Amino acid sequence: MPVKVINTLQNSYPIPDPLPWDQLAGPLAIAEDALARLDERLAKSPIRDGWVARTHYTDACASLWLEGELVHLEDLVLHDAGMDIRAPTHELTRAHAVLRTRRRIADAKPDWAPSPAGLDNLRGRSGQGEWEAGRGNQKEAEPGFVGGGEQDEADLDAPLGGTESDPHLAAAFAAVDAANAKAERTLAGASRTESERDPLVYDPDWDEDARLDDWRAVIEQTRILPPTLAAALATEAWDAIAPLQHTPWLGRLLAASVLRARAKTRWHLPCLHDGLKAIPRERRRPRDAAARLAVQLEAITAAAAAGLKDHDRWLNQRTLLARKLAGRRATSKLPALLDYMLTRPIASAGTIAKELKITPRAAQDLVGELGLREVTGRGRYRAWGIL
Repeated sequence: MPVKVINTLQNSYPIPDPLPWDQLAGPLAIAEDALARLDERLAKSPIRDGWVARTHYTDACASLWLEGELVHLEDLVLHDAGMDIRAPTHELTRAHAVLRTRRRIADAKPDWAPSPAGLDNLRGRSGQGEWEAGRGNQKEAEPGFVGGGEQDEADLDAPLGGTESDPHLAAAFAAVDAANAKAERTLAGASRTESERDPLVYDPDWDEDARLDDWRAVIEQTRILPPTLAAALATEAWDAIAPLQHTPWLGRLLAASVLRARAKTRWHLPCLHDGLKAIPRERRRPRDAAARLAVQLEAITAAAAAGLKDHDRWLNQRTLLARKLAGRRATSKLPALLDYMLTRPIASAGTIAKELKITPRAAQDLVGELGLREVTGRGRYRAWGIL
């Protein structure tokens, strides 16, 4: 009987040639100016570190919001501090993964994330080759002892202190060996190989390495373009190619890292998820390729504008609250409390007590002296913040 051949879909993303400059010139210029203005404001800002730490939380929540999931900001802050007030949901766990990834990219070198080593690390594949090579050498050598497997016959015949006759002690040694092997895999950065992935969760025909190569090829082609347009093309290419099956949010973080690698943003990692959230839902995915690129540029502009407004508001609040620190003793905890509140969207009495190493009751007294605004309910849900 005839066999029907199904052609595989193309994974590459064709860059529009020629680029529709008549539709992109205006949004591109506005986005470039907005990013430059925000980065210049942060260059000499006294609250730059606090601004960066706070925007990590908001962008992580926005990434889940774009996927139709709601993650409360206070839940993410408490979960990150290890002080959950309820069992964490799957959405909260994913938002925390976005938060940790943003911190990892922001703390690394500007060109680390889009590099092959950075992508392998972000998707949990770094060190896998070294671990597999080590395992191969270990198999050739004999059991898992350092120095090879050759032993004298006298050593084999020597008594081992009754380990063979004691099943409990033998089981304990086996558990220790298993724990050591797991620790070695963790230190080597090894993860489960593609063949070990559950076919019910991962598509076995999904070639992540080939798709990532296609995405890197697009990034190489955008090196001659302006940085903001290159970031927009990187985002569109990631959505079209879909290199990773379960981390679509990583594309915008990598696009933000492209802006850092091109020295467009030297002092911060742009919040592209938060910027796209400001775009109306019906305008986010137009059919025209030029219109989609224009939307990505508008999202970059919205993220920069929102970041600039937040910075000015938080700096104003810091100036007002700093007046209450005049005349305090040198051992006062109020300056440390103010610095800590600038790095968190909200903080509870427990998180403040844990950070300042004081009691929760003393933390509430300090909050009252500083005059922070209460943003949540009473009891365990009570929290304050600088809005």
